[in-house]
Amino acid sequence: MTLKNFMAIGEAMIEMAVIGPDTYRRGFAGDTFNTLWYLAKVMPDNWKVSYFTGLGSDAASSEMRAFGEDANIDMTPAREVEGKTVGLYMIHLDDGERSFSYWRSDSAARQMAADPKALREAFAQADVLFFSGITFAVVLPEHRETFLAELAHARREGKTVVYDPNQRLRLWPSTADMIEANTRAAQVSDIVLPSFDEEHAYYGDETPEATIARYQAEGVKTVIVKNGAGAVLAQTVGEDAITVTPKIVTNVVDSTAAGDSFNAGFCAAFFNGKPLDEAIQAGAKLAGKVVQSHGALVEISE
Repeated sequence: MTLKNFMAIGEAMIEMAVIGPDTYRRGFAGDTFNTLWYLAKVMPDNWKVSYFTGLGSDAASSEMRAFGEDANIDMTPAREVEGKTVGLYMIHLDDGERSFSYWRSDSAARQMAADPKALREAFAQADVLFFSGITFAVVLPEHRETFLAELAHARREGKTVVYDPNQRLRLWPSTADMIEANTRAAQVSDIVLPSFDEEHAYYGDETPEATIARYQAEGVKTVIVKNGAGAVLAQTVGEDAITVTPKIVTNVVDSTAAGDSFNAGFCAAFFNGKPLDEAIQAGAKLAGKVVQSHGALVEISE
C-alpha cells in the first residue's frame, strides 16, 4: 500500500501545564504539532503524518523527537540546527480560558526555513502541507519570502496547502504587519481555517460570510470559518455555503488546542473523501472531547 503523507510545518515547544497549586506537568506541544498529534490518532492507515520544524541537538530536542515518534509522527523531516534548542511556554488558566507566557525568541524552529533546498525536498515528500500563522511568524523575517515561495512551488506541483491563520499579535511588530503576513500566507493556500473572533477583531468582518469572501478574493478555494461553540460556516468556490452547528459541550475544562484538534478531525475526514459538512462535524466532535481535559494533548476515546 502506498502511503499518502500529511506534513505539518511549525514549531513544537516544551509545555508547562498547570496540574495543581504551584505544580506543572512538562509536555511537548505547539499548534501545528497538536494538530498532527491528534491526526496521528484519527487518520486512516493509508496516510502517514510527518513534521517539518527546526530542532536542536541537545537533550530536550532529542526528547521531543522521541515523543513525536512515539505518537506515530514521522520526525525525520525536522532540521537539526546546531547550537539551538526548543522553545518553552507556560499555560495559565482562568475558568477554562487560557493565556500563555513564552520563551521562544531564539528557538531552533526559527531557523526552519533557512535552507531552500531542505524546504523543497521536504515539501516534495508530502501530499498535503499544513501550516499556521504562528508558523509564519516564528520563521525568521529574512526567510519568509523563501518559505512562501516554496509553498507556492509545492502547490503548483499538485500539493494541497492548508492554512490556519491562528493569528497572535504578540508575535508581530504591529497589527498591519500581521494582516499583511496573513494575507500573503492565504494566497499560497487551497484551504483556510480561520476563527471568526480573530477575523472580526483584526479585519472588522461583521459576519463569517464576509470572512469567506475576503479569503476567496485572495485565491483560496475552500474556507471554513470556526466560531467557538457557534455554527461553522464554510464554502468552496462555485458551491453553495453550508452551515454546521456542532453539539454544545457544557463541561469545558481547558480550551487549549480546541482549534488544533478541530483541524485534525476535519482534515482526517476531508482528505479521506468525506463531504465538507461531515468533515466539519468530525472536527467539532474531536474538539469537543479535547476541551474536557487539561492540556494541549489529551487521550481521546471513541
